[in-house]
Amino acid sequence: MEKINLSVITASFNSEKTIESTLNSILNQDCSNMEYIIVDGGSSDSTLLIIQKFEKFFNDAGVVFKWISEKDTGIYNAWNKGLDLAKGDWISFLGSDDIYLPKAIQQYRKQMFKNPESDFITAKARIVSNGILEREFGTDWHWKSFKREMKILHAGGFINKNYILQYGKFDESYRIAGDYELLLRKGKKLNVIFINQFLVEMNADGVSNTLIQKALKEAMQARIKNNARSKFFAHIDYYWIFFKISCKKILHVK
Repeated sequence: MEKINLSVITASFNSEKTIESTLNSILNQDCSNMEYIIVDGGSSDSTLLIIQKFEKFFNDAGVVFKWISEKDTGIYNAWNKGLDLAKGDWISFLGSDDIYLPKAIQQYRKQMFKNPESDFITAKARIVSNGILEREFGTDWHWKSFKREMKILHAGGFINKNYILQYGKFDESYRIAGDYELLLRKGKKLNVIFINQFLVEMNADGVSNTLIQKALKEAMQARIKNNARSKFFAHIDYYWIFFKISCKKILHVK
């Protein structure tokens, strides 16, 4: 068997309305030397039937296809299960309602070959709601801004497995900001490569103000935990970011 250098992990739960698009978006990529891992949380809809149907398609494409279905305690518990199964040198996490845009994997691979010692490779995403473009997300990485706010795209990006081996897996006490916390662990020495292209499309349906506020609070806790910011400035960051988001929502409604 050829060496697997890419692992893509998707956590799913009752995702029958969206997961088929996710699966097709992966099959439409350069799938050489790739494995795809689905960690399902015990879906009660037709998600598992869709996964089973696609298993043959992935096998025919030469992709090592793995899936499990069992209860989990949250997204980071599911992702950690995926990490335990992953054999790739580079690992990506793609939501069950997100998709890779055409030739996304090809662009990520180019940067892996150019920058094999980097920790994380990220790009830009289109955020859609009800099929309509809501906003764009993702920017270049700079410690000065990253320690205040998570502005780089995690979904669909690739993390070097060596980073996981050195800094550990996701902290499962987080519910939303665990990906940010993981990347904060290396501090200003984090080596991030930014691809200034849209490579992922994310679904923003169902994101409530309560969820946004919880994510901001967790991000604040992550900054304090990893000594990225003092408690005082971490709280200032929290209120400032929440204020900016609230203003944008008000202007959008008007």
